[in-house]
Amino acid sequence: MENIYLTVVLSPLVAALVAGLFGKQVGRMGAHTVTIAGVATSCLLSVYTLYSMLFGDLGTYNGTVYQWMSVGGINMEVGFLVDRLTALMMVVVTFVSLMVHIYTIGYMHDDPGYQRFFSYISLFTFAMLMLVMANNFLQLFFGWEAVGLVSYLLIGFWYKRPTAIFANMKAFLVNRIGDFGFLLGIAALLMFTGSLDYGDTFAAAEGIAAAQINIVGDANWSLLTVACICLFVGAMGKSAQVPLHVWLPDSMEGPTPISALIHAATMVTAGVFMVARMSPLFELSETALTFVIVIGATTALFTGFLGLVQNDIKRVVAYSTLSQLGYMTVALGASAYAAGVYHLMTHAFFKALLFLAAGSVIIGLHHEQDMRKMGGLKKYMPITYWTSLAGSLALIGFPGTAGFFSKDALIEAVGHSTIAGSGYAYFCVLAGVFVTALYTFRMFFLVFHGKERMDEDARHHVHESPWVVRVPLVLLAIPSLLIGWPTIGPVLFDDYFAGAIFVAAPHDVLAELGADFHGAFGFLLHGLQSPVLLLAFAGVVVAWYLYLKNPLLPKAIKERTEFLYRLLDNKYYLDDFNEKVLARASRMLGQGLWRGGDAAVIDGALVNGSANAVGWIAGKVRRIQTGYLYHYAFAMVIGLCILIAWFIW
Repeated sequence: MENIYLTVVLSPLVAALVAGLFGKQVGRMGAHTVTIAGVATSCLLSVYTLYSMLFGDLGTYNGTVYQWMSVGGINMEVGFLVDRLTALMMVVVTFVSLMVHIYTIGYMHDDPGYQRFFSYISLFTFAMLMLVMANNFLQLFFGWEAVGLVSYLLIGFWYKRPTAIFANMKAFLVNRIGDFGFLLGIAALLMFTGSLDYGDTFAAAEGIAAAQINIVGDANWSLLTVACICLFVGAMGKSAQVPLHVWLPDSMEGPTPISALIHAATMVTAGVFMVARMSPLFELSETALTFVIVIGATTALFTGFLGLVQNDIKRVVAYSTLSQLGYMTVALGASAYAAGVYHLMTHAFFKALLFLAAGSVIIGLHHEQDMRKMGGLKKYMPITYWTSLAGSLALIGFPGTAGFFSKDALIEAVGHSTIAGSGYAYFCVLAGVFVTALYTFRMFFLVFHGKERMDEDARHHVHESPWVVRVPLVLLAIPSLLIGWPTIGPVLFDDYFAGAIFVAAPHDVLAELGADFHGAFGFLLHGLQSPVLLLAFAGVVVAWYLYLKNPLLPKAIKERTEFLYRLLDNKYYLDDFNEKVLARASRMLGQGLWRGGDAAVIDGALVNGSANAVGWIAGKVRRIQTGYLYHYAFAMVIGLCILIAWFIW
């Protein structure tokens, strides 16, 4: 199987190199053909791997492919750990990436950077596969940084736009903060175990938990808690958790296909996957789990509020991603890792669908993204309408959709959790259901229903998107609606992740829920009686009333709650704080180090100072060079006397 796994990883890489380095030679058709073929190969082999694990006798693979070097007994290797967790992620990443590749043919049809874009998204797929298939921290960190690098390139793909350059720099800097914590966490584990291998680290988990580390003063901290929190800081950057979430909405400056890929299957899911993979470590630190669940709950609710005031169609979907990532993180903090990963899987399908549907609307309206200039598009774009409806229903957790099964299971798990902070988290995820339904159907009604608000030229030219855009929408709508039925039992309650995810017995809330699980239909009937459904229904009704029945009311509410609206519209002023306080302080510190350290000390005192000192000494010394022989003889006699006196003394 090693050759199959190598093919899965290398196919997108080879395709990216061909499209990127030989784009002019292969042309547009060659670029999209080779990259789609590469990702399709990875997708088919990933599906084969998952199928063989579920219905065949294929077991876990954990092996070294290549050893780069060994330093001080630390092996630096390229290796794969392919178990059921990995196989599931491989299928999600490659399938969504394949849909995005096909969709891109239509969306980027007239863009001059066509070949470059296909090269980047194929390279993005390779980086994410390296991350999820890693069996050691070095390769994990390589994939971690590689997805960050390619996201930087893709967010700033239209590099002639100042906003795009600002957005990709913002994403790069915020992720560097998270990655610094991530690297510290890896270093802490390496310090204790002397190994970068997952297996060695997990085997030493009990010893790490017993170890103490002194950071400040005389206080001792649990080494494992410090390491886990540092690792999660990395996840906060990649998976956009408060307060390191600020880069993700601005990533909308990139083309829509990459928004779908970043938000659904690659970069932002990396942090969730990493914490699930590190479950043997997190389970031994309740402090770390509390930190995770509180951050996730805060993200789930408070970033959802921001979606209520957005008018850019892509930004509404972006804030929904932030909120849903918060849901996944809450599940991780509640030790319901399987529920978090399960929601990651279902979310990948309907979130990619919503982004690509938004892109279809943008194509139809000639790159108009303001929802206030849309309306009534149902009759012009029927395929986009119905697939958007499917994605919207899945996002709010409509009964029977994929989002219903994963979100309800997640919320139930949080409600049964005993981790400190779970009460706060349960309130946030419940309230978030109403908020999610409200902003989702606000978007849906403003775009597809009500009065047509586009100008006459746009109305005359609006049209359904080409088939290369519609086909991925339909193919993503199918799992968004149906994937929950056959998967909820096996993935959540039948030990699907046995051996891949570890949960301590006191924390195993899914086992408690599984005792009452009686199939997908029984779960559906139970969900119909839960407050989650009522909250979602209430959100849809409120959105209908505000934006279809009484469209003047939102303006009146805005005027009466001006302070609250400005708070949300300015994103809690976090961007202002970052730019005016943190960024300014960083620049002042840099200027101080430059003026005081570089210019004054290094250049001034050491470099220029030493040169000036030599010149001054030379100017003084040259005065004793008179040219008279008796002066030199006298100096020699004086020097000889001094030497004799020194030796005698």
